[in-house]
Amino acid sequence: MSDGEGIDRPFFRDKTAIAVLILAIVAILLICMADEAMRPAVTSIYMSGAPNDIVYFSDPHLKDYNLDYINDSIEYINSLNPSVILIGGDFVSTYYEDLSLQKVWQNLKAPHIYTIFGNHDYQAGSGGLAGPNKMYRIAALANTSVDGYDISMIRDDITNHTLAAELKTVLEDAGITVLRNEKAEIDAGGIRMRIVGLDDGWAGLSDPHAVNITPDSADCFTVYMVHEFECAADWDADIVLSGHTHGGQFAVPLLYILNAAKILQISGFVEDGSDGKTPHYITRGLGGAGAAGIEMRYHARPEIVVINPSKEIKGSSLIFFDENISYLRHI
Repeated sequence: MSDGEGIDRPFFRDKTAIAVLILAIVAILLICMADEAMRPAVTSIYMSGAPNDIVYFSDPHLKDYNLDYINDSIEYINSLNPSVILIGGDFVSTYYEDLSLQKVWQNLKAPHIYTIFGNHDYQAGSGGLAGPNKMYRIAALANTSVDGYDISMIRDDITNHTLAAELKTVLEDAGITVLRNEKAEIDAGGIRMRIVGLDDGWAGLSDPHAVNITPDSADCFTVYMVHEFECAADWDADIVLSGHTHGGQFAVPLLYILNAAKILQISGFVEDGSDGKTPHYITRGLGGAGAAGIEMRYHARPEIVVINPSKEIKGSSLIFFDENISYLRHI
């Protein structure tokens, strides 16, 4: 054995140990991310004047490999005895256009179930650089003021209206009312509730002017739903609900800093009413992106939102919203 071989061998063993350690860390991280994606968190929001037991979720992104998870989530949602279920769109996932999967929604149980569509339901901005291009065009060209709202210039020939029409039929057969620039007024546990559902912004189809809105009254709890936060206006409502972002999906600490500073809004109350604007909540969504048939998330657990739960939900995060003094208290 040469002196050179005696020196190189320990170094080789060290490199092997480091490589094994790195592979072990990566494997553990991937396992943890896969586990996180299958454990939806519950956020309880308490708002004065709202009906009890409103359940809101978004972005299920149905695929054959997350169907069991979605079924389990539906079973859990039903256990909450919701008075109203609101869904923020994105039923379809890129490359998974098998609408037979969407029949799973017939298992949802509530007196009232309403949904809007998201960009994936139109295949709008769902591949490559299409998404960043949509975001740029909305920021540069769209008018999202209440009176001048116009996002029609975002429309393009890629938008798949056929897919959306077929999806609408499947969802309505499952007992879900699809709102596309429409409203519904219901009685939810003795409280009058107005639900305004806007069509997808990235598809260039969101049009609040098409909805015949009469002046609000104190005894009506009004909710607006629009899939993308950047396509929202400061509408006269009690709360605006969005999805789309998945909470960043892989939320490194910088994203939380930017979210708190309202530079990049990805989850939670991005408008809390403290500056006179309508409260706006972005949910982290229920499904998400996956790889090799596995859903994954990092520090952005999937989320089910419950407004005014009539019973305490064990393990849920609590947000108390008081519109009179405009503050949020997280527990």
